[in-house]
Amino acid sequence: MDNIPQIKPDKNVVDTQAAKQIISAKSVILPEVNPSQSVSQEISNNSENSKGKFKFTPKHKKILTISGVFIIIILFAVIVPLVNLYLKSKPLIASGRKMADTVKSQDLNLIKLGLEDVNTNLKPALAAYKFVSWMRIFPYAGGYIKDLGHVLKGGDHGIKLGALVLTTVEPYADFLGLKTKETTNGEQTAQERIDFIIAALPDIAKNADEIARQMTLVTNELKQINPQRYPVKIKNVAIRENLEKGLNLLSQAERFIANGKPVIEAAPYLLGVDSKRTFLVIFQNDKELRPSGGFMTAYSIMDVEKGKFEPVSSNDIYNLDARYKPRVVAPEPVIDYLKGPYTISKNLFLRDLNWSPDFTESMSLFLKEAQTAGIPEVDGIIGVDTQLLVNLLNVTGIIGVPGFGNFSSEIISDCNCPQVVYELESFADVEGPIIWDPITSEIIYKPPNSDNRKVIIGPLMNSVLANILAQPKEKLPDLINAVTKSLFEKHVMFYVTNKEVQKALSDFGIAGVVEDFDGDYFYVNDANLGGRKSNLYVTTEVMQDIEASKESIIKTVTITYKNPEKHDGWLNSVLPNWVRVYVPKGSELISFEGVEDQKAPYEDLGKTVFSGFFELRPEGVAKVTLKYKVPIKFNGNYRMLIQKQPGTDRQLYTINFGKNTDEFYLDQDKEVNLTY
Repeated sequence: MDNIPQIKPDKNVVDTQAAKQIISAKSVILPEVNPSQSVSQEISNNSENSKGKFKFTPKHKKILTISGVFIIIILFAVIVPLVNLYLKSKPLIASGRKMADTVKSQDLNLIKLGLEDVNTNLKPALAAYKFVSWMRIFPYAGGYIKDLGHVLKGGDHGIKLGALVLTTVEPYADFLGLKTKETTNGEQTAQERIDFIIAALPDIAKNADEIARQMTLVTNELKQINPQRYPVKIKNVAIRENLEKGLNLLSQAERFIANGKPVIEAAPYLLGVDSKRTFLVIFQNDKELRPSGGFMTAYSIMDVEKGKFEPVSSNDIYNLDARYKPRVVAPEPVIDYLKGPYTISKNLFLRDLNWSPDFTESMSLFLKEAQTAGIPEVDGIIGVDTQLLVNLLNVTGIIGVPGFGNFSSEIISDCNCPQVVYELESFADVEGPIIWDPITSEIIYKPPNSDNRKVIIGPLMNSVLANILAQPKEKLPDLINAVTKSLFEKHVMFYVTNKEVQKALSDFGIAGVVEDFDGDYFYVNDANLGGRKSNLYVTTEVMQDIEASKESIIKTVTITYKNPEKHDGWLNSVLPNWVRVYVPKGSELISFEGVEDQKAPYEDLGKTVFSGFFELRPEGVAKVTLKYKVPIKFNGNYRMLIQKQPGTDRQLYTINFGKNTDEFYLDQDKEVNLTY
């Protein structure tokens, strides 16, 4: 068989259909490049090819349109209103700062102009806020928008409140020591101004309700601000702490104003406008601390008629005790640790009848018993301590007491204490015991001149009172501040027999009452049972660690007592201290450390009480630690009322609650509000 020749296909001849497919694939996957073309030309060609492939459809146009509209909405609905609000708020902030400085000037006319300026700048800010108020729906940022609204609305009510207050006080501004266009004779005494104010009390009371209403509107707005939303600090400025303090002060101011009208209405009674009043003034030595403020060392009878005060007599409490037959059973701590006459008699002497931490309770009992010893019928009792004298002397300066020398509030090195305190203690100090007959309770031995050791109290009170009433008008605002400070720090307290007036004083917070409270409650009450005048130097710090759950609250409380001064055998000595901690009724004690003697928990004044005894030595430290369970369910907000013991100085409090720490000095009763 002949070989059949194999025919090879010509390389230049290809199947037409296959060729078309190959060419088509090449054009997509690997476009042919002409080496002779420039790079720029290649890019240009590719770009033209791309443009040729992309088609701008109506859908794309719609997306771009919607995006543009959204950007415009954000711009005009969010950014522009926020910028506008910022610009409108700047003058308001500036006028607010200026107003704060103006108030310090005590110039009524400048204050009125400043208030008008703030009002003028507030209106545009309120109008601008309307366009951002809808942003409250935003997560996170919405909370700040809400707070800003509360600030602006609260400020609006605050301006109305300020205008009302200015209208109320303007007729009496000059008599209060405020600067006005028209001034009265600068030589007018404080007594003449007091007489004028007494006559004006009915007119002042008329505006009290409206002032209280406006104050409530301010508070209702601002109390909705949550301090926990804000940072703890910004550039070393305590933002959250200052905000919490401001809100607490606002709450206190609201209570002050709300309860102020009954006191204004009761003032004519207290000042003897309708008829003469007689008060028993008890001098409590807070350097020898007792439950209601201090050891009752002396007393005075004082008449008040039409606002004029006239001391009638004064005497040593021991002289009154000499005429008293004890009949009230003494509490165990007094018998066990105060000893002295209680080794013989188990009944309380008058000077120790202020064992209740409630001043009203103590004075009600004291007055009842003192009248059996010859105290005349009185309308009430006014308790004062040495800090009142110091506060007043800070304003008046040095005063002279005929026959006894000069007195001032200057700190002296002899005792590292105010000179007036040193002189009072020096004059009253008599070495040697006073001995009572165990059967008749009459004094059978006493050191020479012991009868006159407190005679200085009466002349000193007379001189201070006369000096105050003779002060020029420039000093009157400072005197008012000194008295107000003394009242709310419980260096002056009232108990009156008129129940209506007493309720007004209690509600106002100047009757030393242990209060009812619907949240947590805390009150440390100490009694110096024979430690000389050691409380002159003792400081107290309280730390509370709080663990909250839905069922209860567990608290660990550490109370630290310090006495940094040396033993001198006179003022400073070992302090035998009986401590009582008042907590909500039904609280359960888990542990109690740092006391040598401990009494089982009991109930008093509607509270549960934990109590015990310890000693604090000069240059020493003592710590008392309690752990207990409070029968309060935690619902996210924690409220606690802390009451201050009368006669004490500022005490440092630290409260640890979750991640939050609140630190403050307790100088008056304080309500604490915390959240996780």
